[in-house]
Amino acid sequence: MRCDRKDLLLYAVTDRRWLLEESLCSQVERALKGGVTFVQLREKELDKESFLKEAEEIRKICKKYQVPFVVNDNVDIALAADADGVHVGQSDMETKDVRSKLGPDKIIGVSVQTVEQALLAQKHGADYLGAGAVFPTSSKADASEVSLETLKAICEAVDIPVIAIGGISTDNVRDLNGNGLCGVAVISAVFAEKDIEEASRKLKKLVEEMVEA
Repeated sequence: MRCDRKDLLLYAVTDRRWLLEESLCSQVERALKGGVTFVQLREKELDKESFLKEAEEIRKICKKYQVPFVVNDNVDIALAADADGVHVGQSDMETKDVRSKLGPDKIIGVSVQTVEQALLAQKHGADYLGAGAVFPTSSKADASEVSLETLKAICEAVDIPVIAIGGISTDNVRDLNGNGLCGVAVISAVFAEKDIEEASRKLKKLVEEMVEA
């Protein structure tokens, strides 16, 4: 089992938009102290050398807290940094190509918006799915929304774990009750908060209640 359902409870995706004077590593560590169970490094602007250095540093922090660490979209960086895996979107590399490049032991997550995409990703070797955006989000301008009905249908159609992503906060996480999810992926709900550790702790408790509902 490359990826356990419980590891996906509170999945944090990095975004340097809210760094201010702090380092990304410091923010990630505060999130982990608050109870984040999975970390994805998402970088769109960094040069390769800086991206790799950052990935290696965050991998070490995640290892210290025994939390899985994946890189968004960049299979080469994931391999070079010895990350636990990679997360890809529908416009990125095909899941089966990612699997052949990463090998059998690494985690692959795939973003999906439909049942058809979910079934195909599972067939091609995905370990978990990120379904969304379930709510409007400012973190990804081109994110298309996924209805709660479709979200539930995706969860019922596949055997692998599904997390919801997109615009999730303490205010709306309860709206996801009863859909068969094993967790949520968040960006601003953790990293845009002044007290990242406390925000993570509070959100984790709400997600636990949502998953059990």
